[in-house]
Amino acid sequence: NLNPVISFPAAAHDIRMNDSGLMAINTGPGVSNSAIVITALGLDPRFDLSKSYFIVGGVAGGDPEDVTIGSAAWSRWVVDGDLMRSIDPQEAPEAWPYGLFPTDGKAPGDRSGGFTYPGMVFPLNQGFVQWAYETSKDVELMDHPEVEKVRTLYQDMPVAAGKPTVIMGESLGANAYWHGKVLTQWANDWVKLYTNGEGNFVMTNIEDNGTLRALTRLAKLGKVDRERVLVLRVASNFSHQPTKEDAVWSLTADYPANGLSAMENIYRVASPVVHKLIAEWPQFADRIPVAYPAEPFD
Repeated sequence: NLNPVISFPAAAHDIRMNDSGLMAINTGPGVSNSAIVITALGLDPRFDLSKSYFIVGGVAGGDPEDVTIGSAAWSRWVVDGDLMRSIDPQEAPEAWPYGLFPTDGKAPGDRSGGFTYPGMVFPLNQGFVQWAYETSKDVELMDHPEVEKVRTLYQDMPVAAGKPTVIMGESLGANAYWHGKVLTQWANDWVKLYTNGEGNFVMTNIEDNGTLRALTRLAKLGKVDRERVLVLRVASNFSHQPTKEDAVWSLTADYPANGLSAMENIYRVASPVVHKLIAEWPQFADRIPVAYPAEPFD
C-alpha cells in the first residue's frame, strides 16, 4: 500500500511511500535519467537517506548462457558499458572480435596504459548481496506459456531452455540497447576486464551505471551509505538470438507476455528482502545484514 503520493518534479513520476518506511521511485529509462533523478532524491532536504537501504530493480536482457527469461540476478558488481573507445567493426582489424575497447588501451581487452575514466566498476557489499540472495533464492518464480514457447528456441543452451531461478551475477549498464552474440561476448569480456576476472556478466540494462554513479557521489557527501545498495535485475528477454535465428530477428521480437513474468519476479524476489529489513529494523538500522564478513566499500 504505497500511499501517500509525494510530489517529486525531478522525476517522471511522483514518489510513493507507506507507513512502514518503504519508498518507491521510478527513475525512467536511460543512464542520464537514473543519475539525475537519484541525485535529486539524495539532495532533497525532505528526506534523510543516510541509513536507507536501496534496492535497484528492473527488467533486463539476460545472457542465455547464464539465465532464462524470468530469472533474477543479484549483482555483485555494476559495470559501466558506456565510457569507451569504439570503431565501426567494418574498419576494425580482422583479428578484433568487435570494435569496442577501453580508453586506456589500443585494442579490445587491452588496458596497458593511458587515460581511463574513474568509476568504471561499482563494487557492491558482497556480504549484503549474499544475504539478499540467501533470503530470496527459494521464492517461487512466475513462469508463463509464452516464455516457455520462446525457450524452446534455445534447446541447445541448457540454462536458457530451463526454468527461471535466482542467482548472483553482474549488471552491465549502457545507454545503447545493444543485442547479439558478438556484443554479448563483448559484455562478458568487458565485465571480466573491469572486475579483474571475478565478475560474470548476466544482465544488460540502461540505468544501473547512472544509478550507482549517483549513489557513489551522494555517499561522498554523506547523504547515503553505499554499503546499503542492492541491484536486482530480472530477464525479460535474451541478450542474443537462438542458434537458428539472426540478431535482428531477436532484437526486434516482442517480449514474451510483454515482460510480465520479469516484472512480477522483481516483486517476488525483492519482497522477502524488503520485508525482512523492515521487520528487523531495530537491528538493521545500525548493522547491515551480511551472510559472511565482507570487505568495506572503498
